[in-house]
Amino acid sequence: MDLLGWVIVGLLAGAIARLIMPGRDPGGCIVTILLGIAGALFAGFMGRLMGIYAPGERAGFIAAILGSVAILALYRAFAARR
Repeated sequence: MDLLGWVIVGLLAGAIARLIMPGRDPGGCIVTILLGIAGALFAGFMGRLMGIYAPGERAGFIAAILGSVAILALYRAFAARR
């Protein structure tokens, strides 16, 4: 259930990250939403490593948005090189 919660938060965070960072993405909306899910997972794992979140606790919504923006920025940087 923990992973499903991250996926749902990630879907919303990916959509908001796209609104925060507008522009043309090489992969479109679906890839942006998948990157949002990856950003939410990233924020959750980093929060656990730093001791912010306890095991079984999902990342906060704002942390998921920040993680999604970071992953989206990295994706755009690597996709622009190709």
